[in-house]
Amino acid sequence: MLQSIRGMRDVLPVEARRFRLVEDTLRAVLRGYAYEELQLPLLEPTELFARGVGEGTDIVEKEMYTLADRDGESITLRPEGTAGCVRALLQHGLLFNQTQRVYYAGPMFRYERPQKGRYRQFQQVGAEAFGLAGPDVDVELMALGRACWRALGVEPLLRLEINTLGAPAARAAYRAALVDYLTPRQGELDPDSRRRLDRNPLRILDSKDPATQAILADAPRLPDFIDDESAVHFETLQSALTALDIPFVVNPRLVRGLDYYTQTVFEWVTDALGSQGAVCAGGRYDGLIEELGGRPTPAAGFAIGLDRLVLLHEQVVPVLEAAAADVYVCVLDSESLGWAFAIADKLRQALPTFRIRVHAGGGKLKNQLKRADQSGARFALLVGADEMAAGAPSLKYLREDREQQSLDLPALVQALAAAGV
Repeated sequence: MLQSIRGMRDVLPVEARRFRLVEDTLRAVLRGYAYEELQLPLLEPTELFARGVGEGTDIVEKEMYTLADRDGESITLRPEGTAGCVRALLQHGLLFNQTQRVYYAGPMFRYERPQKGRYRQFQQVGAEAFGLAGPDVDVELMALGRACWRALGVEPLLRLEINTLGAPAARAAYRAALVDYLTPRQGELDPDSRRRLDRNPLRILDSKDPATQAILADAPRLPDFIDDESAVHFETLQSALTALDIPFVVNPRLVRGLDYYTQTVFEWVTDALGSQGAVCAGGRYDGLIEELGGRPTPAAGFAIGLDRLVLLHEQVVPVLEAAAADVYVCVLDSESLGWAFAIADKLRQALPTFRIRVHAGGGKLKNQLKRADQSGARFALLVGADEMAAGAPSLKYLREDREQQSLDLPALVQALAAAGV
């Protein structure tokens, strides 16, 4: 029997309902902050990620799904959303002398070691703001994150960690000092850290290896290299977070894994998912637009890992309503089938939030009512020759102790609307 590809998973109906609930909640919060949806292609030129994400990053070096198309062009399944978002806005002339706030949602692809909360195809919801240089938009993005957690009821399970990388010159100076410190000790580093030493040394700060962490205890500290302007930016950010009553922790080793970050970086992390602690991460990337061919433009954003957020939501709301239908239409004879479908269509038009299923496959009323009960429906609608002649289906209440009623269409719509979904 064929199986799904390792790291690519099926989201079955019960879990899909939760995914849809969580994603719809995030979309509603984003719209409430006046962010507009941007839909992006799954495939992009490989060069976009090599230039934007950074050739020395783990993503570009060993995690991307890259192939040659029939014209010999190198294309890649998107491993993240920010670079594609910038490409799209640049391509369509939406960045120069403008501000933009956009969001996107959908699957990303990375060749990682699969485990719970980490998949090779995973879902993200991202938000990006362009043309705004001050710490105010950084604060807005963090407040937006908190609004999402509150809407889903998971706020107590998350904490905000922040840091500043400073301006590019400050970051470069720190990188040089860190390399000078670690190079004589590289034989004691874990294999991943040794590989990163030449290409992406700041990622060594993220190492979970105890021996590497012991070496880093006496390493140069990033805060000692931060330029004055970035320090003021970061102090203003912290003051605003305090005024908004958003608790945070300054984590001087938080650097993020993508080359495009500058100044503010942040993560919303949890202790409730084991080793997969980062649920949302982002920061400023003021140099990315210029790197991809645009004019210098300040920018900031974040991405939410939907798979991990769904796991958190399960801890807060363990059981979701599992009903597949609200109204189940029982067809009592073959002559009434067309009318049953017509009644169902009219109800869907009048009550767009209701899920209405027409029974298929025939059978006795007893068996149809059993199917109706198994679907989780609150109402059964009985449609047969007598009901069709009277122009009034019979409404049966499956979850309440109420008398069955024969109702014409207007009265039926009124009764269902009053009951709600």
